[in-house]
Amino acid sequence: MAILVEAVDVGSLSAASRKMNVPLPTVSRKIADLESHLGARLLTRSTRKLTLTDAGAAYVGVAKRILEEVADAERTAAGEYSTPRGDLAVTAPIVFGRLHVLPLVTDFLTRYPEINIRLVLSDRNADLIDEHMDMAIRIGALPDSSMIATRVGAVRHVICASPSFLAFHGVPETPAALATLPCISHDFLTAPSAAWSFREPGAKADLMAPVRVRLAVTTAEAAVDATIAGIGVTRLLSYQVAEAVARGGIADYFSAI
Repeated sequence: MAILVEAVDVGSLSAASRKMNVPLPTVSRKIADLESHLGARLLTRSTRKLTLTDAGAAYVGVAKRILEEVADAERTAAGEYSTPRGDLAVTAPIVFGRLHVLPLVTDFLTRYPEINIRLVLSDRNADLIDEHMDMAIRIGALPDSSMIATRVGAVRHVICASPSFLAFHGVPETPAALATLPCISHDFLTAPSAAWSFREPGAKADLMAPVRVRLAVTTAEAAVDATIAGIGVTRLLSYQVAEAVARGGIADYFSAI
């Protein structure tokens, strides 16, 4: 079967002989033996090319599938599929990736020494197909997509400020009070006058609270540092400020969407 398929793929018995490193008389005899066994002519030979008969075309199609299954069975028996191997590309947000994904990746690499991982940490949502990513960790509402998604957890937005800032300015009692305070935005495209959204229990619509953005930055780390320094109030995800809250450098006092 393998000799026949190779001869058909390369277009001649002599080319198959050279590619498979099998003497030409052996190639010719093997195909003749196969035709004799089947009781059907598979090839029409000419000086220039090989042409499959109708029986030959049907037989070669089945033979290719059989040979692929045999090769898969041999690889399985040899243990090729018993150990995971290959390359894996993963993307995740910067802070979340550093705090939560990287420790899992290092453990994974220890468990599976024949797998290589490319971990891309970015707060920009990469296009998985265009940028050759195998999987992504995303935070937020999932838009309609043909991608396969599995929810692995939940985070929340929190409104934060440093204890010294709150001691000086006072603690806002309502989201509307944020309009009187300087704010830090984790988005350098945010306009000086913007709004943060809040979700009240039982409310049909989100509450939009106007804020005055005094500082806009491009990374969550910069927003945390500026908040600790007392520049203003910021709105970040709970995991982004967890370390600073635990150290006492930041206090979170509002939950947002």
